[in-house]
Amino acid sequence: MYQYNNFDTGFVRARNAQFRDQVARRIDGSLTEDEFKPLRLMNGLYLQLHAYMLRVAIPYGTLNSAKMRQLAMISDRWDKGYGHFTTRQNIQFNWPRLVDVPDMLDALAEVGMHAIQTSGNTIRNVSSDHFAGAAADEFEDPRPIAELLRQWSTDHPEFQFLGRKFKIAVGASTNDRAVLKAHDLAVRVVQNDAGDAGYEIIIGGGLGRAPMIGQVIADFLPRADLLAYVEAVLSVYNLLGRRDNKYKARIKITLHENGMDRFRALVEERFALIKPEFGGRDQELLARFREDFAAPEFIQAPLGGFETAYGSDPVFASWVDTNLAPHKNPSYAIATISLKAHGQTPGDASSDQMRLMADVAREFSHDELRISHEQNVILPHVHKSHLPAVHARLKQVGLATANIGLISDIIACPGMDYCALATARSIPVAQQIATRFDTLKLEHDIGHLKVKISGCINACGHHHVGHIGILGLDRAGVENYQITLGGDGTETTTIGTRTGPGFSYDAILPAIERLVLGYLDLRQDAHETFIETYRRLGAAPFKAALYPVGRERNAA
Repeated sequence: MYQYNNFDTGFVRARNAQFRDQVARRIDGSLTEDEFKPLRLMNGLYLQLHAYMLRVAIPYGTLNSAKMRQLAMISDRWDKGYGHFTTRQNIQFNWPRLVDVPDMLDALAEVGMHAIQTSGNTIRNVSSDHFAGAAADEFEDPRPIAELLRQWSTDHPEFQFLGRKFKIAVGASTNDRAVLKAHDLAVRVVQNDAGDAGYEIIIGGGLGRAPMIGQVIADFLPRADLLAYVEAVLSVYNLLGRRDNKYKARIKITLHENGMDRFRALVEERFALIKPEFGGRDQELLARFREDFAAPEFIQAPLGGFETAYGSDPVFASWVDTNLAPHKNPSYAIATISLKAHGQTPGDASSDQMRLMADVAREFSHDELRISHEQNVILPHVHKSHLPAVHARLKQVGLATANIGLISDIIACPGMDYCALATARSIPVAQQIATRFDTLKLEHDIGHLKVKISGCINACGHHHVGHIGILGLDRAGVENYQITLGGDGTETTTIGTRTGPGFSYDAILPAIERLVLGYLDLRQDAHETFIETYRRLGAAPFKAALYPVGRERNAA
């Protein structure tokens, strides 16, 4: 894990001191809210429906027990005893008082954390694969690359006032767990025919009101060229992008309006101009970062306890079968902690839960935790002999739900319960779906199914790439929920297709139930997943389940 050096520490503390003065001037009236807004956004502070909200960066989703315990302390001292983990691998505190925010930022700085560039029209928190450094299928750990991009982009003078926000993701696996093609820019580690490692650069992805899948602008970029090339892309976008209409200011629109050929030519021209300026310093930094992210010293121990528990405890066995992923060390496993207990708010964790996760990580996961874009927490390095103890500890605070990848493992934005931009509720819909299928005892039979819910067109819940996507809208003052089908956020990224008229708040749960029960009748066998059945049969039979004769009055 990257540890702050003296420069990092000094930089963050100076920014915090600057913001403390700005907050004081807002409180005494020297600054109006309009004058204060751009200043607070540069420091991750939003004004939501009911209170301010502080969004804290968790770069590429990596943190340790000290950081997690500090987040728990902050939630107890200055918030309401919980935090909300987001689809950008951040955490949000929803109820801070403005006067307390500078103290919160100083507390974050004590453990090497901050809220810089988690909002505003700048380069946001760099995200990555939540299994990075542990996954059996990755070429290399992508986090050193993400750290290089994070340091380069922080307070970069050219990119602090872009036309719109800019999101970067990094991956290095054959399987995409970072939704790379839904980002403004993505870096994927690849190998050419000679076995040399380089980077595939993808640009122009994004969801929201105009969802688009990213396009490859460079299929194999040499390692030494990465930072200069990414800066060239940002420079071209910054000059060429729209500023007359914020809805058309994202790079995906710039790319759509100008075409890849023209955009690539401009990037190549800019790249040739600025490449000599880098002089290899970025490669020296990258080499150092790789040392920071060296694999832990894995232990050797017999697996007998694990095998005995697996064979004798069906609850533990269900958790193992559902929540574990293969580790590059066959004696280890990657364990995902579900923050989606049935009926709970997706992505929320109490301070007690955060402290227990910190303790478990320190004792059993080489002091490492990861936050996934799916709003769960990962223990990346758990020796299999420790899994029974880990499961027992998680059960103590309601964190042992065996539902990763199932219908109750729902991505949901805060929606109209918190967000000033939302037009419908997301959290209650997610809770009702999870509770209903738990009551029916069907979710394990249903199998792998990605449900994603957004409370407005901005798509923070990633509904466009859900196998079942739900978008909440306002129709003449009434909540209305559109359904999309066939979306995919993996290496075969697909934007879901809208099924037809939306459903009222009271009708959306019955509609989802009809849809899923219809899938169970349509699948070839118990091994065919929802998305496989949809791709085999197309939309027609699923629409028939959603809109049966006599049910049209529920849709509008």
